[in-house]
Amino acid sequence: MTNDTKPWYKEPWPWILMAGPFIVIIACMNLLWTAIATNDGLVSDDYYKEGLAMNQRLERDHQASQLGLHADVMRAGLNVRLLITTKETVALPEEIVLRLTHPTIDGKDQKVALKSEGAGFYGGVLAEDLAGRWHVTLEDPAGQWRLQGEWQAGFDEPLRLDAKAG
Repeated sequence: MTNDTKPWYKEPWPWILMAGPFIVIIACMNLLWTAIATNDGLVSDDYYKEGLAMNQRLERDHQASQLGLHADVMRAGLNVRLLITTKETVALPEEIVLRLTHPTIDGKDQKVALKSEGAGFYGGVLAEDLAGRWHVTLEDPAGQWRLQGEWQAGFDEPLRLDAKAG
């Protein structure tokens, strides 16, 4: 009978058993660093206030529906052109705000002031080129009405924004 008296650190099994938890610790540290280093902006800081303002936003959609507003948004490079049509004779403002909101990246959002060119046409310039899917909101400066839609910016066809009935 031989008595093997090697120290524990010279045996392979303790090292094999410790490798699993060590790999998990390294993976957790990597995921933690990734979570801290990236700012995806998916959660709004003032979600409660946004929820309280829902009725006011729905009123603006209803007002756009009553006025019979429709808009066609066209883009050529960084230039944006817009045509607004209505069922009734409505005095359109001299400037309209176009908001382009990226669904997942907060830093890509754009707000473009479109100036009237007459006969329902408006024009403006984007801050940077668009690619991918965008949420589009068109509203008057007084906040009386708004039109909304989704736009796949890589396609050449114009975006049609229709008023949603309240």
